Amino acid sequence: MKAAARQGWTALAGIGLAIVLAAGPGHAQERDPALPAGLLELPGLGETMMRNARTSIALAGFDPVAYHLDSGLVPGLPEHELTHDGAVWRFASAANRDAFLDAPALYEPRFAGFDASAVADGYAADADPRRYAVIGNELFFFRTEEGRRRFLAEAPLRAKARANWPAVARLVAR
Repeated sequence: MKAAARQGWTALAGIGLAIVLAAGPGHAQERDPALPAGLLELPGLGETMMRNARTSIALAGFDPVAYHLDSGLVPGLPEHELTHDGAVWRFASAANRDAFLDAPALYEPRFAGFDASAVADGYAADADPRRYAVIGNELFFFRTEEGRRRFLAEAPLRAKARANWPAVARLVAR
């Protein structure tokens, strides 16, 4: 009985693979018109996951510009939001939103918002936007306070994280 079940599942998997291959490249990015409207888009390969998968809000709604100012951790407001690279970014003020629009690469967190100490260790781990450090003009996030302290105390970890990021980024389901 087990062998028959395995053969049945193998046949179904083969049919599914044949359908995917027949659809050709790029098919997975198209939305099936038969699906009900309002379903969340699933991430595709090549899309960085630095946002909430259900709401698409980046950085848990915190203002990315405020991290670089004395104000630090400040929640953004829906009336000052914009969509950038598939994520909804919220800002505490119109001025912060405009600053972000002028130079998004300056305000976006390094390593796509993943834990910087984990990237230094060669893997991606979700980070907590409340655990952060701004070093120079770069914003880094961390999963734990211990990882943050380690990253700040051991300067070579920054270079190691930068060197590891291209390989780590390829492993991230984007």
